[in-house]
Amino acid sequence: MTTDLAPLLFLPGLLNDAVLWRASIDALADRAAASVADLTLDDSVAAMARRTLAVAPPRFGLVALSMGGYVAFEILRQAPERVTRLALFDTAAAPETTERAATRRQGMDQLKVGRFAGVTTRLLPKLVHASHVHGPVGEGVKAMAERVGGAAFLRQQRAILDRPDSRPTLATIRVPTLVAVGADDVLTPPALAREIHQGIAGSCLHVLDKCGHLPPLERPEATGALLREWLEA
Repeated sequence: MTTDLAPLLFLPGLLNDAVLWRASIDALADRAAASVADLTLDDSVAAMARRTLAVAPPRFGLVALSMGGYVAFEILRQAPERVTRLALFDTAAAPETTERAATRRQGMDQLKVGRFAGVTTRLLPKLVHASHVHGPVGEGVKAMAERVGGAAFLRQQRAILDRPDSRPTLATIRVPTLVAVGADDVLTPPALAREIHQGIAGSCLHVLDKCGHLPPLERPEATGALLREWLEA
């Protein structure tokens, strides 16, 4: 007897591409028909969501990380009837803080007058746990940023800066929802995941030990197991 594969749509984060989700997709290959959205072409979360919906299956589960989470919330505003379940990793429902917005604008201004540096070794400790800064995970993060490039980086930063407050959206979400975060995430720390969890009735919260902002790369086996449990629930 064959089992129908569940349509799953994966949303990457800032300066991430499909490689972010490769291990997760492989772990679910017997259960899910997966696709990865391209979030590099637009400079607003509304446009990213529209482009994604235009090519997505009629109904699908959403798996999103960081900036991808902002797009997931927008998809749920634009077409909630098409989303069957939701998994949110290391993201936030609140809008950008004044301090973080200033840091983003500074980085954008530097790029406009200089060469795109991608993700540097100096920046990596903000993205991954200290144990992953040197080694294949850190190198993989840097390689992804190089592939995405400076022009897409500017578009994505503009989208992040202008994103709406998604906290009012949380109470409208009625699908099975997984909220997960790295225990050592300094960009979207566990407190922000707890806010999302508390806002979505019936959601499950998981905190991954020895993990920063990128669980699919840092803790691929644990991430795959969480997604399988969520998919089979």
